[in-house]
Amino acid sequence: MDHIGTVVMDEAQKNVMIAEVKTIRAYNYFNLSLYFGDVPLVLHLLTVDQANSVSRNPKSEVWGFCETELKSAAAALPVSVSGDRLGHMTSASALAILGRLQLAEKKWTDAAQSYKTIIDYGYYSIDPRYRELFLNAGESSREITMSMQYIRDTYNHALLQYLTPETWGGWHQYSPFNELVETYECTDGKTISESPLFDRSNPYHNRDPRLDFNIMISDRSTFRGAVYSAKPGTNLPDRLNQYPGVWSGYAIYKFLEDDPAVASTNNDGNNFPLIRYAEVLLGYLEARLESGAGIDQGLLDATVNKVRGRSAVHMPPVTTTDVAALRTIVRRERRVEFAFEGIRYFDCLRWGIISSENNQQFTGMKLTNDPSGYRDYPVNANGYFIYKKRQFVTGRNELWPIPQAERDLNKNLTQNPGY
Repeated sequence: MDHIGTVVMDEAQKNVMIAEVKTIRAYNYFNLSLYFGDVPLVLHLLTVDQANSVSRNPKSEVWGFCETELKSAAAALPVSVSGDRLGHMTSASALAILGRLQLAEKKWTDAAQSYKTIIDYGYYSIDPRYRELFLNAGESSREITMSMQYIRDTYNHALLQYLTPETWGGWHQYSPFNELVETYECTDGKTISESPLFDRSNPYHNRDPRLDFNIMISDRSTFRGAVYSAKPGTNLPDRLNQYPGVWSGYAIYKFLEDDPAVASTNNDGNNFPLIRYAEVLLGYLEARLESGAGIDQGLLDATVNKVRGRSAVHMPPVTTTDVAALRTIVRRERRVEFAFEGIRYFDCLRWGIISSENNQQFTGMKLTNDPSGYRDYPVNANGYFIYKKRQFVTGRNELWPIPQAERDLNKNLTQNPGY
């Protein structure tokens, strides 16, 4: 950015490139400050000595800078891109990041305006598919507002190596909690505590289709022609007791490419969606709700019901306009819709529920319908595997510690409270 002004090139192209860099830089500074709070705001080239002596700028200053940059970038970027420009930043990319930032700042009216601008472009839409959005088949979808770009054999990644269960040659590094599983509604649009469709002896049936799209369930989910099984006491690779205490019995299904010719575990070229139009719609509804603006059925149908109503999901529409009830629904919708996309953690931070959501005993797969007579593995009163207990220290864990290696290099970097 320090030298692009001296480059001889088409001015229109130069302005777009500057706006793209502004967007990416603001996105990264915003994310960095979400983790660490105050961070050094470096806007020019530094010498090694200068880089090792910078101080942390207040988070408010960093966010103010990001907001200014994103507004400037949005005005200079195109509404959409196509062909060999796919993957480049657009005005919608900048505004969607800005909307996230404004939600975090509780600037509800501003956030609503940022999201509404994207909606009014009329270019982006909810894809009728769901699972395909995270596979090669969905990379060009108009729901993808911003994504990380990859090319197999050239600029690839190994996400599948970490996610894929051992049955298919992966490492099975991540295990969802049952608390997420229980968040998915039944097909009548009611929670499992409310719906007559919920069967405690068969808890995975009659549920929101996104449960099966996102999570592999033992003896229910299939992948590449085989059934996933975490049944303990067997010789199966993904059995619950293969590595005691490591797995919950569930696995992540989202992102797992069905076609091995398209993506292998350590050579995946599928893009990773960073922001989808579904987030724009749900963010707009949340901003309107929290701003005190009127909520009517028309707004619900234009936002949350479009997300829930995509053909692959087809969940019943939301009809309540009660503020408290709708807030609960919107938050639940974000949790199930964006599972494993990297949004939930920051949602919990900005909603002030990060401590309560993390300070609990987490559970795993259903092991028995007779917990009182079950002795093989620890289960709760409903027969679910007692998995991991997490602790969150309020006043400390909202921020991450500044890495000691960085502080060893730079004595001006202060540490966050409690570390």
